[in-house]
Amino acid sequence: MPPSEKARSGTSESSLSSEIGAARDPEFLRAARPILEWYAAYFRSEVRGFDRLPARGPMLVVGNHSGGQMTPDIPVLLTAWWRERGEEEPVYALFHSFFLGLPGVGPVMARGGAVEAGPAAAEAVLRSGATLIDFPGGDHEVFRTWGQRNRIDFGGRTGFIRLALRTGVPVVPAVSVGAHETLVVLARGERVAKWLGLDRRFRVSVMPLVLGLPFGVVLGGIPTFPLPAKITVELLEPIRWSVKYGPDAADDPEIVRSCYDELTATMQSALDRLAAERQFPIIG
Repeated sequence: MPPSEKARSGTSESSLSSEIGAARDPEFLRAARPILEWYAAYFRSEVRGFDRLPARGPMLVVGNHSGGQMTPDIPVLLTAWWRERGEEEPVYALFHSFFLGLPGVGPVMARGGAVEAGPAAAEAVLRSGATLIDFPGGDHEVFRTWGQRNRIDFGGRTGFIRLALRTGVPVVPAVSVGAHETLVVLARGERVAKWLGLDRRFRVSVMPLVLGLPFGVVLGGIPTFPLPAKITVELLEPIRWSVKYGPDAADDPEIVRSCYDELTATMQSALDRLAAERQFPIIG
């Protein structure tokens, strides 16, 4: 990249990170935290492994996404993070543009550290020295069927791997169990979503069929009341690919695939272990 282009890129990245940083409001988080703590307590939530984290960012926290429309895994992890490390620490989470685009949602979520998922914004957050939480499986994983509830399924998406390699930040796997027992997903509905053109219009790849309270079987994104399943999250040892690879590795498909396989295998092993601790679904 020529020097002039580098300068423009750096200026744009700096402007973007400043904009994101200005939106996040620790005072707002302190006010909202009691409500989110109450919500997390409903799931008898437990988050382990804070002692394994680096003292400060940047770091990329990668989680398996569970729980359908209500996605309790996000507030469970964040409330524990604020409790352990304080609301002042710059922690951000990537969210789908469709969700942030709902009336009145985007600005409120931005005050809590929500960032619209995209490579430029994600890289700007990490290069600012902050922590970024990503659930790369997105709508594909969050609506995996009941029989696959204890499987890591990122759908082959590797953008977050390239992001980690390009920025050289440590990757912290955040493995959760139980959140996908708060509802019963009967089918992802990927063919229906494609037929409706949701992938083209909204970047949504599913039209799920879900069994939950109080409506019984529902189609699409109609929220259901979550079942009181116990949710456990474990933060694993950071993976530091920068020890072996430089930023150019992000452009090597073989290295990207190798890192993807390493991470998903590590997370699946942890998920198998956490699932084995549970005697019964939902009850935990």
